[in-house]
Amino acid sequence: MRRRTQMAAAGTTAVLALGFGTGAVMAGSDSGHGDDGEGSPITGTARVHAEEAALEAIGEGSVTGTEVGDEESKYEVEVTRDDGTQVDVQLDENFSVVDQEDDGAESDDGD
Repeated sequence: MRRRTQMAAAGTTAVLALGFGTGAVMAGSDSGHGDDGEGSPITGTARVHAEEAALEAIGEGSVTGTEVGDEESKYEVEVTRDDGTQVDVQLDENFSVVDQEDDGAESDDGD
């Protein structure tokens, strides 16, 4: 009986360690997208389509954030233009642009 208890305890410890390790990996795997803490980042093929649609609408720059289920639309993609200004592009479920909001220049001082 004691051997079963030890094996069960060892198994539980391994599962807990795996669970904590998985959570840490998941929390750190976003690569900078959706980093404003407001929603979940867009993932998979939806992310690819959303980023392509946003970049096509803006015409330049790079994607610096994504969010699914934004309060204004199905998807939100943040694009930083080559001059440092940022634009939030709102997309519907078909990846059509429904709105764009110019957020101005990116600030390095935390504002």
